Amino acid sequence: MSDVGVAVVVEDDADMRNLLEGVLVQAGFEVHAAADGRAGVEVVRDRQPCLVTLDVGMPDIDGFEVLRRIRRFSDAYILMLTGRTAESDVLTALQAGADDYITKPFRPREVRARIAAMLRRPRFQRSAGASATAGPQLPATASERPAPVLQHNGLVLDPRMRTVDVGGVGLELTRSEFDLLYELLRSSGGVRSRRQLVETLRGGPTLDGSYISESDERAVEVHIGNLRRKLGDDPQSPRWLQTVRGVGYCLARKRPGNT
Repeated sequence: MSDVGVAVVVEDDADMRNLLEGVLVQAGFEVHAAADGRAGVEVVRDRQPCLVTLDVGMPDIDGFEVLRRIRRFSDAYILMLTGRTAESDVLTALQAGADDYITKPFRPREVRARIAAMLRRPRFQRSAGASATAGPQLPATASERPAPVLQHNGLVLDPRMRTVDVGGVGLELTRSEFDLLYELLRSSGGVRSRRQLVETLRGGPTLDGSYISESDERAVEVHIGNLRRKLGDDPQSPRWLQTVRGVGYCLARKRPGNT
């Protein structure tokens, strides 16, 4: 990574803040930092970064509340950093709008790998309440072609525009929800394990040795649950998302009269 944009580090521990700043500078970011939550929100508002690293335990307002405030005006990638190992904390972060999380202590190499995975994921999506900003993108190759629009039982997903319509009504999805739905649609009914879907959210197979935990797989379940809620899909009689017990997920069968 080089010259990838602006990053903001929100971290109250000076040693950890300096470590993260060093990792991000080496990765090519212009880095700004804040030592508490309220200051972090203002730095993000002022600098409009493409990436934010955010500690959960802050001296004024906790990282979850900082995350919620940032999500009101920013579509930046947000990487949560926490010393808490409870699964509920991880799930709270993802539900509040975090793109990924890392538990402390961590290796700088893992931080860079997680960030690289996020940057491989397109950032543009249609939003009803705010305009999305274009973020760092990998250069396109001459052999690339626009991905086709995908349809299933009245749902229409456009990968290029990052939009999803159901019956002509647009849905507002998070990046993670969109990426999981796209992966299942383009799998054409094939089953995707929870581990494979974790790798989807990380931008590809975890060849860097990153560990996939039960919490990672549980996070996929949370995203699928949020997707079902937004789609109005009944898990007992699914129209789109079918659970394959003990394995993962696939598309529900096509219904007569639907594409």
